[in-house]
Amino acid sequence: MPTTQEARAAVATASRRLADAGLLIGTAGNVSVQVGDLIAVTATGTTLATTTPAEVTVVDLSGSVVSGDLAPTSELQLHLGIYREFSTGAVVHTHAPKSTAIGLVLDELPVLHYQQLLLGGSTPVVPFHPFGTQQLADAVRTALPGKQAALLANHGAITHGATLDQAVENALLLEWACTLYLDAAIVGAPRPLTPVQQQAVLEVALRTGYGTPKPLGKEPK
Repeated sequence: MPTTQEARAAVATASRRLADAGLLIGTAGNVSVQVGDLIAVTATGTTLATTTPAEVTVVDLSGSVVSGDLAPTSELQLHLGIYREFSTGAVVHTHAPKSTAIGLVLDELPVLHYQQLLLGGSTPVVPFHPFGTQQLADAVRTALPGKQAALLANHGAITHGATLDQAVENALLLEWACTLYLDAAIVGAPRPLTPVQQQAVLEVALRTGYGTPKPLGKEPK
């Protein structure tokens, strides 16, 4: 298990990576990772593109600060609600432009590409609630069973994963899927994969070990 200082450094690195990818602008967005019974989370008011470990605060699951000199993000309850409800290791909240755009229009992002199955299939859009409120935290928690991502209406996006890297990759994948939808909508109404098609992809993925490196000569049949 990493130390809290290592966790703070990892959160800072992840924040800068998300900012470099264009998913975080200014002080908008927040990142956290769980370390045992503690959570390392970005501090409020910090610029995510230049986040340092000193700008990451450690709290317990009740939200009490354990270490750090800065107050945690105003979305702390959003993060804590996910950790309390689900078996997950990290949470990423962004104001990514394409994800935010989809949340202005749709009630759900359908599955256009099989890569979205990694996020749990279609992505729900959580009704609008002001940031930092318990109502928002509760609504997100209600939307996430079986899902690795949700869109927040007129706000942004939330993803989680077993590891911090996975939560970041899920945020990048969600932004890619939202971009795909918007690009396709320029040409016409996007055509989602049917449930039967999605199941067929899952069966192939399980049979072939899709997404896992394989030594030569060990390809599944």
